[in-house]
This record gives sequence, structure tokens and C-alpha cells, in this order.
Amino acid sequence: MAIKVLHFGLGPIGAATARQVAARPGLRIVGGIDIDPAKAGRDIGDVVGLGRSLSAPVWADPVAALKRVRPDVVILCTSSSLVRILPQIETVLRARIPIVSTTEELAYPAKRNRAAVAKIDAWAQHAKVAVLGTGVNPGFAMDVLPIVLTAPCERVDAIRVERVQDARIRRLPFQQKIGASLTVGQFRRRVADGKVRHVGLTESVQMIADAMGWRLTRIVDRIQPKVALRAIASEWITVKRGQVCGLVQDGIGYAGGKPVITLHMEAYLGAPETYDEVAITGSPMLTTRVAGGIHGDIATAAIVVNSIPKILAAPPGYRTMRDLPIPSFFRGA
Repeated sequence: MAIKVLHFGLGPIGAATARQVAARPGLRIVGGIDIDPAKAGRDIGDVVGLGRSLSAPVWADPVAALKRVRPDVVILCTSSSLVRILPQIETVLRARIPIVSTTEELAYPAKRNRAAVAKIDAWAQHAKVAVLGTGVNPGFAMDVLPIVLTAPCERVDAIRVERVQDARIRRLPFQQKIGASLTVGQFRRRVADGKVRHVGLTESVQMIADAMGWRLTRIVDRIQPKVALRAIASEWITVKRGQVCGLVQDGIGYAGGKPVITLHMEAYLGAPETYDEVAITGSPMLTTRVAGGIHGDIATAAIVVNSIPKILAAPPGYRTMRDLPIPSFFRGA
């Protein structure tokens, strides 16, 4: 019997996830939820650009949608902020439906969000379902992948992960989130306001530390602008010479005054090379590079879809990618 999927949030990532669900046998989209009045009331197949009807409407009211279609799982793609999605999670869990979410702050319980995570865990335990936060980053490239790569090591002293992306291949909201086309002054002000940044490095650092059994004394998250040396453009944004074309961000975990985890991310329009690299200092020394990188938008949607059968089989409560079986492709039933 097909797994019934309800999509909560139909922005670029929510839509990409819906398109992948629609292509997998054994999964059936039963509806969508979105606050955009231009989407509510339409067929979800039309909204996400499938070019065909799925006979599954998009609702503005999540309570009505959950009651009407009774899904087996909800895919939640609405915000990076855990605080902002708490009411949405509570609504879904009141209906006793498991959740897979792309909310970066849900991926792992960083210190500032532990109280919110405790609430979610209690709600999910009461509902007897599981809740997972995942994606490509956090959720795989800069945390799960390096953790798995330490498996053949007899000793690990430090871990460094580099993720460099030419942001021209990413969606418009991502390009805006990294500050493309801002002046340096505008960039710094928006970083201070929390509007320009990659969300999730702190969560990934903590996930790695806990997997290694390291007690960190502090975690820092540093953001700098990448300034364009020449004019460059994406499909949506044009950056002049001297403007910001993206960001350079480092999440660093310290133990005993020494950096033991370094997550270095560069995302900017026009990066000459895109790659993901993990370097493990220990015995043996290991360096692994994914040439061409892991495509952020495709991979985020794929990891969410591939996690559906795992979260349905997971024990009730708040879960992370460390709690589940090794992630893998799910071809469908």
C-alpha cells in the first residue's frame, strides 16, 4: 500500500521534494499546505510544476488538511528557524503524524535550541511518532558524511570539512541568503541581524563532537563577505565588481583550547571549483573529496525522500540522522 505524503511548505525546496515523491513508486502525494494565496486551492501537481494533476489540493489551513487527507507522513519545508516552526510541528503532532523536516536548526540539538527540542520530543513521544530534521547541510555533507568516514580509524584527533559551491547553480533564496549583490556594509548589517548566513554549522559541529565523544569548550561561527573582483550574474542576480557575491563561513569546535572540528564553507557566485572534502587527522589519515560537489538543492530533497521509510520505522520521539540506520537511496516500493 502506498505511503501517503502531505507536503507542508511549497517553496523551491518543498516543490523539489514533491517532484521527487511524485516520481517514486510506493509514495503518493495526498495534498499540500502553503500560506501563499496564489497556491492555496490549486492542485499540487500544478503548483510544483509537474505538468499534470495529482488530484491533490493545496490547503491554506493545516488543521483542515491533516483532518481531511490523513497522511502517513508530513514533509515540512517552511523555515530554517526552529522557533518559527514550533507551532507547525505541534499542529502536525496533535494529528499524530510523523514528520521529516528540512529546518536546519532541527537537525541537531544545539545549546540554544535544547528547550524547543525537548518540547518536540515530548509531543512526539505522546503522539507515538517520530520527528526528523535533515537535509544535505546540515544532515549529510558536513556532519553525517565525516562521521561515517571515521569508521575505519583507530584514532581521530581532528576533523576538517570544506564545502565550496558556485552558488549560480542554487535557487534564488539561497543566493539571497548568502548576500549576493549586497554592498559590504549591507552584508555586515544583515549578518548582524541574522538575515545573511548559512544556518546549521553549529548543529553540525555538535553532531560530530557527540559522535566522537568530544566535550567542546566552545563553538564559534564566523562569517565574512566574498567580494566580486569582476561583474558576475546568475539567472536571477547580477553582482557588480566590488559588491558581495557570497560568503565565507567557518564553524569551529574547540576542545581544551584547540580547534578539533573545522567546518569551512564558501558559497558564492562564480566559484571556480565546486567540491566537498573531508580531512581526518588521526590514524589512519584520511582525505576524501567529492569532485563537482554534492548539489545542495537536489540532495536536500533526495535525503528527505530517502528518509521517509526510516522515520516511519523509527521509535517515537525527536530523532537525528545519528539515530537512524545508515542513510541510503530509497527506490520505492
